[in-house]
Amino acid sequence: MDDELKRMIRGIALLNASEHDGKTRNDSIISKVIGTKPELRSRIKDVIPLISQTVIDVNKLSVEVQRKELESKYAELLIVKPKQERIGLPPLEDAEQGKVITRFPPEPNGYPHIGHAKASIIDEEYAKMYGGKLILRFDDTNPEKERLEYYAAIKVGLDWLGVKYDLIKNTSDDMEIIYEKAKELIEAGHAYVCTCDKETISKNRREMISCKCRAGNLEQNNIRWKKMFDKFKPGEAIVRFRGDMSSENTVMRDPTLLRIIDELHPIHKNKYRVWPNYDFAVSIEDSIDGITHAFRTKEYELRTELYYTLLDKMGMRKPKMLEFSRLEFEGMPVSKRVLKPLVEEGKVSGFDDPRLPTLEGLRRRGIVPEAIRKFVISLGFTKSDTMPPFETLESFNRKIIDPESIRLFIVFDPVKITVTNNNLTEIEISNHPQNNMGKRQIKIDGNFYISGNDAKTLKIGDEIRLLELYNIRITKIGSEIEGEITDTSYKPDIPKIQWVSRKNPVNIEVLISDVLFINDQFNENSLEVKQAITEQHYLELNVGAEIQFVRFGYCRKDSANQAIYTHK
Repeated sequence: MDDELKRMIRGIALLNASEHDGKTRNDSIISKVIGTKPELRSRIKDVIPLISQTVIDVNKLSVEVQRKELESKYAELLIVKPKQERIGLPPLEDAEQGKVITRFPPEPNGYPHIGHAKASIIDEEYAKMYGGKLILRFDDTNPEKERLEYYAAIKVGLDWLGVKYDLIKNTSDDMEIIYEKAKELIEAGHAYVCTCDKETISKNRREMISCKCRAGNLEQNNIRWKKMFDKFKPGEAIVRFRGDMSSENTVMRDPTLLRIIDELHPIHKNKYRVWPNYDFAVSIEDSIDGITHAFRTKEYELRTELYYTLLDKMGMRKPKMLEFSRLEFEGMPVSKRVLKPLVEEGKVSGFDDPRLPTLEGLRRRGIVPEAIRKFVISLGFTKSDTMPPFETLESFNRKIIDPESIRLFIVFDPVKITVTNNNLTEIEISNHPQNNMGKRQIKIDGNFYISGNDAKTLKIGDEIRLLELYNIRITKIGSEIEGEITDTSYKPDIPKIQWVSRKNPVNIEVLISDVLFINDQFNENSLEVKQAITEQHYLELNVGAEIQFVRFGYCRKDSANQAIYTHK
């Protein structure tokens, strides 16, 4: 091995160790070495022994010695190179400063999820970019699925995300305008009332065949239109657009514009029974609301032709429609058809279950709004199909919560250990290793709990360090362990073990989420509940506090006896 390679490996190991309390690991160094010199991948078997020995040598040094060597011999590694990060979204075509109006049009038929977050953030970011306005418009024209609970949940979700809108409205408040436009289309011969059954309509559209209703005259259509409001039953008549039954775009084959729904609307109750479908309502609403740029996921791309054709036939102003890729995570579907049965069947605890990609679920899990916004913007505005790993969102979240997360000890599968010559009654520990987050007092009497996994590794004569406390030598192994203090100096080459005082332990359970679905099958093991013991200080924290349990991971306090695992 040449000297240059050895120098690079030692420098990387020293830097990594100084960033992790004086300890580095083989796998961390291997990945960084290969990242720095990809050509070493073919020689990795020869490089690993050198890395392993370097890790051993570096871990024997104190943090102070590591830092001094870094500063004197590897100063170039300490220079933080500014990252060239694209800030914001790409410019909008045909956008004028101060004149851009966007809209976020959720249907209030469920709880908002990560897909809604992406859409609303893009809508808001573009409105802000051009000094324009954002309209929150509830697309509430299907009373079979909509509930007041969902209107409220969407508002709460947007408030949590920090999305600010300039106007809020409901599509259902414009029903008279929608009826007026429907009547105009019928009068102009661009729409007709069809009384064919559902199966016939579907068959004709597949086979590109016009039904007999399409040939009906204006008088027949006007009579049927009036009967839709009081005579026809649901399913007996619909208003269809006179499109192109031979079109390769199936959307254009005489699509439905309005249908009858005899369900109480959450706001208008039984005032209306003829309701527009999405395509008809969104084209009218976007035009009358003054929307300049309308965004939606690319699953609607084929419907854009209908959107513009309807506006042409109605003689209405046309916004610019743009599509972007849908956002969801592998194993975490956002579809209401999937999520709702999970709640109803009790497979998850509710729409705020931390396994779900709902905003309530992400909030309970400990994902913060700033991380979601940075994550969404980092994805850019593209129609390319992407299913980013959840770890990408976690990485944004980690950078934000780390400076504000209190450090606490936690012990799983606790084993009792007694330090026979303990002479302390209290110890003061900093709540954060770098930031000024105060200190906490812990009462001790020599009796502690340590993790069962740590206890399994111990044997008589071993020396270990109880973190932030002192070094002890193990003198007895049994159902309980005993040890005695050797000294208090920091020794880099002995195991470091966290502990919880037995004077005032707090029992909690930690909920650990895994993916909901594996190969489209519900993962019955998607939630693990682990019993643990932590410090008394846990009880003093507010619900919602972010905690980094030492050598376990970041968690959010959910209640006095429960924490939810966020990520490493």
